[in-house]
Formats: sequence, C-alpha cells, structure tokens
Amino acid sequence: MTIRLAVDGRELEAPVRTGIGRYVVEVLRAASQAGWECLVYGATERRVPASFPRVTARPLSAPTTWWWDQISLPRRLKHDRVSVFLSPYYKTPLWSPCPSVVTIHDLYFIDYPGARRPVADAARTAVARLYARRAHAIIADSEFSKRSIVERLAVPGDKITVIPIAADPRFRPVAAGGDLCARYHVTRPFVLYVGNFKPHKNLPRLLQAYARLEPELREKVDLVVAGGDPDGAVPLTRQVEQLGLADRVRFPGVIPDEDLPALYSEASLLVLPSLVEGYGLPALEAMQCGTAVAASNRAAIPEVVGDAAVLFDPEDVEAIAAAMTRVLRHDDEARDLARRGQARAASFSPERTSGRVLDLLRSFCSELDVKAHKMHEVYTCDRRGLG
Repeated sequence: MTIRLAVDGRELEAPVRTGIGRYVVEVLRAASQAGWECLVYGATERRVPASFPRVTARPLSAPTTWWWDQISLPRRLKHDRVSVFLSPYYKTPLWSPCPSVVTIHDLYFIDYPGARRPVADAARTAVARLYARRAHAIIADSEFSKRSIVERLAVPGDKITVIPIAADPRFRPVAAGGDLCARYHVTRPFVLYVGNFKPHKNLPRLLQAYARLEPELREKVDLVVAGGDPDGAVPLTRQVEQLGLADRVRFPGVIPDEDLPALYSEASLLVLPSLVEGYGLPALEAMQCGTAVAASNRAAIPEVVGDAAVLFDPEDVEAIAAAMTRVLRHDDEARDLARRGQARAASFSPERTSGRVLDLLRSFCSELDVKAHKMHEVYTCDRRGLG
C-alpha cells in the first residue's frame, strides 16, 4: 500500500524559515525518500523543495484561519483520499476522514514566560486540550515538552511520543571566505547568536554579559546577533548604545538558509541564552558545523547538547560572561567542544528523528489497512452466506 501523507505546510510560506518550517522539510525529505506520496497543503510549488520526489504543493485558501483548519482542510483530506495527516502545530481538524497526528513543540501560545493573560490563556488551554483529545497521537520534541503537555493539557503520557528534530544535512563545516563576512559586515573572530528577539530568548542579559568581558577580549571578539524581529530590535540596539558597544555588536538581520552553515562555521562560539526552549535547534545546527556551544541550562536545551556544550544559568549575567570567556580564552577547550559537538550532533540521525516520525505515522496506516481487510472479510462472508 502506498501511503499518502498530508502535511500542513503553511509554515513554509513564512518570509523566514522557522524551526517548524525546518521540521516540515525534514519530514518531507524522509517521506519522499521512503516512496510516500506527500501532499503539502497551504504551500506553493516555489516553497516545496524541488529535489524531493513525490511531494506536491496544494495551495488551499479560506476566508479565516478557523475555516482553513476545520472546513477547507478536512474536505481536501477526504477528496484526496489521504492515509494520514501530520500537523506541525498543536491544531488539527476536529473531524478528520483520516488519522491525524499533531506536533506540539512547546506551550508558549498558552504559557509564555512572564506574560499575564489569564482569560486568554484559559481559552487557549481549553481549545488545545480539545485538539489534543481529537488527535490520534502527539509528537513532542523533548521530554521537557512532554512533561509540560501532560501537566498543562491533561494528556495521558502514553499518547505522546518524544521524537527529536534533526538538523538539515546542509549544516556541516563550511569555509566561508571573505565574501560572506563582508556581506554581513562581520569581522572574525566573533561570538554568534541565531534566533528571534523575543523576550524568552534573554538577549538583554547576553548583551550585558558581553559588556562584562575583559576589555582586551572584547576588543578582539565581536558579538553577532543574527535574526529578524522589528519589534525586538529597537530596544536591543538602544541597549547596545547605552553599553557603549555600538562598534562591537553586529545585527546582520535574517541570514538565509544557504549562508547559515558558513556563518556557524566561522563563529568562534555560538551562545544560546534562552530562558525557555522546547528544543534548541540552533545549538544542534552549530554543533553539526563544528562550532563550540555555550548554552542555557534550562528547559530542553540540556537534552539537545548533552555534555557537548558549556552550560550556564541564563539569569546570571556573570555566569554567561564566564562561559564565553572560558571558551574564547582556551583554544584547546574550544576544539574539544567542537569535536564533542559534532559527535553529539551525529547521534541525531534520520533513524532517530524523521524516521521515527514516519514509523509513528505508518502505524496508523497499518491499523487502517488491517481494519479494512477485516471489513472486507466480513463483507465477503456475508455475501457467501457464511456469516
């Protein structure tokens, strides 16, 4: 039986490739290589990787997001005779003609750190619990996320499968050359941050920690804060000016996927200072590129980096500064971290990541196939008068 997989691909249409978008791409890569037929709803052909065989974009329009989720999508699933549907979000059709599996990366949509919105969060929690009940299975990126889902959404633990995300194979050691550094106004050596500028990313403390590096070290090593967030950028650039770091901190904006491996490879250190993360993909990407990593000891990040990174308390500015100094001052330790990071990243193989997603999806297709076979046997027996 050829499996026909449908995926909610709206994240592929985002101006910037997000972590969810990367997750979708890796599942499509694995499914297409396995010979599955893949339908990507909400994506256009230009956003679906052309190198993936048997993957077709299915643009899907609707007057509202709710209508897209609950009316247009289930109609298409039925019309296209889909075997199983994968949502890269917590949402799923409340009625679906096929098994549906949702992926809950984190619960920031109802439990954002520091936010006080009790009424809105209560409403979102009720809706998320309904979606979780309707889904046939739930995928979480980490044990941290699984515990949060069980506690907040009242979901039985055995309904949730923890499957880590793999980094794109393009993330590997790459010699950048001067062109890339010149294009983004980056000078080697530098410490790198990659991500958005939202409050949970803890960038104000990263800037404070960089300011507390010894002047001699800070004069040698720039800080590059890569990402795009118009609302978050203004207070950060203001803080940089107040700290007197305008000539040392670079904001190159969003780095296209094709340039990110080289930027990681050229960095002396990647710092991930988040207060909360459902996973921590930039750390894995950097390790795969052979770059030393210093990261927060909170949430799911330790699950990703293991013993291949220097961990610090993200609320302790001095601890962040000490972690950066430790790596930047000691070349031997930086090389050891890079070596251990590559070994750690190699353990996130397709068999452990996207391959396990396919195994889970395939299990529901197998159940349907068995049920259909039994119904056919009953129908045949009835017609023969044997029932």
